Amino acid sequence: MSARQPLTLLIHACAALLAAVSLAVTHHTGLEERPTALAFGLLVTVGELSRWTGARVREAAPLGAAGAMSYALLGEDAGQPTHHGVTQVVAVVLAAALIGSVPHIAFGRGPVLDHLARRVLTVGFAAVCFQPLYLRGAFGEWHGPAYALLLLALLALTALCDAVLAAALAHSRTRWPFGPLLRDELHALLGIGSAVCATGAVMALAVAVVGLWALPVFSLPLLLTQLSFKRYAAVRTTYRQTITSLARATEIAGYTPAGHARRVAALSRAVGRDLGLTRPELTVLEYAALMHDIGQLSLVDPVPAGATAGLPTAEQRRIALLGGAVVRQTGVDPAVAVVVERQADPYREQPLAARIVRAVNAYDEKARDAGPGGPLTALEELRLATAGDYAPEVVESLARVLARDCLTLPVAG
Repeated sequence: MSARQPLTLLIHACAALLAAVSLAVTHHTGLEERPTALAFGLLVTVGELSRWTGARVREAAPLGAAGAMSYALLGEDAGQPTHHGVTQVVAVVLAAALIGSVPHIAFGRGPVLDHLARRVLTVGFAAVCFQPLYLRGAFGEWHGPAYALLLLALLALTALCDAVLAAALAHSRTRWPFGPLLRDELHALLGIGSAVCATGAVMALAVAVVGLWALPVFSLPLLLTQLSFKRYAAVRTTYRQTITSLARATEIAGYTPAGHARRVAALSRAVGRDLGLTRPELTVLEYAALMHDIGQLSLVDPVPAGATAGLPTAEQRRIALLGGAVVRQTGVDPAVAVVVERQADPYREQPLAARIVRAVNAYDEKARDAGPGGPLTALEELRLATAGDYAPEVVESLARVLARDCLTLPVAG
């Protein structure tokens, strides 16, 4: 068993325990307000069926999340008080989420268990914060703006808990540092997360006044938002594919070995994660790593095997500047061109992304040429050169990434 499994198992076990207790209690006591439960269950099911997994987004099923949260915070239905409690909320949302996840499970799309565990625990948290107090009449004096602010505050607190859960599961699954993952999750709350919270609160308030007819009306804006996110993700995917195609030009022309740019990009992104770069910074780093050799297209005589790490410093800088000029003409983010241009500068003068590209590029070239013991030999050579050529923190981060991925072992001492 790997060291990263206990945290995932703990979260899944807590979710499974809450789900089992909720299902057992609901089966024993029966459903309260069955039409309401069916309506919200159908809404969550539709939201889960429309979930997408290809984009790098925080909430893949915003409609399902908003429906689940609004049911957890539902106090009245068309002016009549409801009587469903915490266990019924969890049971209904779980059943609906399971039904909506069947196609995703069948096609193997994404970490479904993690998604279900988050949904159960966050809905349970919101319901525990609201339903017992509501059933006791604690909110009887809350009306108008005060009640709406109460729901928004509970939803915001639930969203924060969900962000912590998402970061913990991602940390356990990928072994990336928890801090940067949590920062990315919290940053994402300003986007689709705020839309989910606002829609969940509005649904609960609207159903309390006009009844279940409010659900389809207030679902439409979130569905349109989800469609916009899908289109944005498609544009980003096309953009990345274009950059990847440009990066392959050096391989097709015979200037660099096949797969070199992709390996450097993947390893650079992993090192950037380990060093705590933000998501936008990781994107710039990945694009720069993909295009770091594009300056070689301007050379009359190709560098043998495309290995620029062993060239004189002046020649490395000339190729880097040529590459930066090419990148600027493609219309890519200017920050990418800066990283490409400065990858051959003294590391103390480089931005962190350029330090990473320089070290990872050298590692890939050295590991490729060093035979069976290539990874260890290349890493040792980089460590010996940290006095002047490579940033020590980047080399040590590279060693950690390689060790975690079982590509090599850290050198003793």
